[in-house]
Amino acid sequence: MDNLNYGVIGNCKSAALISDKASIDFLCLPVFSSFTVFGKLLDNEKGGEFAIQVSPDYVIKQNYIKNTNILITHFQKGKDQFDIIDFMPRYDLGEHSNYGPPDLIRYIKHISGRPQFTINYNPKLWYAKHETYHKINKHYIKSFTKKGPYESLYLYSSIDLTEILNKEIITLDHDQFFLLSYNQKIILPNLTQINLQFERTKVYWLNWSTNTTKFPKYNEEIYRSALVLKLLTYEKTGALIAAVTTSLPETIGESRNWDYRFCWLRDASMTVSVLVTVGHG
Repeated sequence: MDNLNYGVIGNCKSAALISDKASIDFLCLPVFSSFTVFGKLLDNEKGGEFAIQVSPDYVIKQNYIKNTNILITHFQKGKDQFDIIDFMPRYDLGEHSNYGPPDLIRYIKHISGRPQFTINYNPKLWYAKHETYHKINKHYIKSFTKKGPYESLYLYSSIDLTEILNKEIITLDHDQFFLLSYNQKIILPNLTQINLQFERTKVYWLNWSTNTTKFPKYNEEIYRSALVLKLLTYEKTGALIAAVTTSLPETIGESRNWDYRFCWLRDASMTVSVLVTVGHG
């Protein structure tokens, strides 16, 4: 992997790395320490990805919604424009309770024209050790393994599911969505529900950021760093993990090739100190 320019999203249960071209190249579900769903970051050919593919003449830019962990990738070719808005739902339920399911949402926002793209949906479950199979249901694509520990994954979308798996050209003239989940949904998702989860997740992160101390300089960098540190907090235990990834070697082919999805007490103590300093005691 010669480009490590990634954005990160998460919900204090798990996290995903998304390339500057909107490809999900690393994700573990249902939690940080679970098997990889997508692992292209580790293996270009075998790892699996969830990519939005456009022609080379598209200009692609990426940014976060300010003071949130919601990532926007903007695609433009002349008048043809659309956004991919990526987030993992997290919001308050009241009485000190939060909602953070093992879900990742890709909201496709149509802006203008009739942009076109194809979808490379290629999950590789259980660290890509065994083949991943796909089955189209009426409402979702189920991906699963037959060998090793049984694992499954569900993709819901407003786009035709057959077109997704066949990598057909999608012409966008209105908003669409993907909802990727470790769980089968009892209530089927729709655009209204996806919009609601987007707004509630945005409000959660904006509210959290309002408690971050303002400094004379470098506020943007401080706020972004604080948001990432919060994202690395595992809600169930409060542990602060060192990174969302595993098996990225310091030097290719050498032994420093560890799983950093653990909490080191020394590192966590420094992280807690930083969060307290910036207003999150």
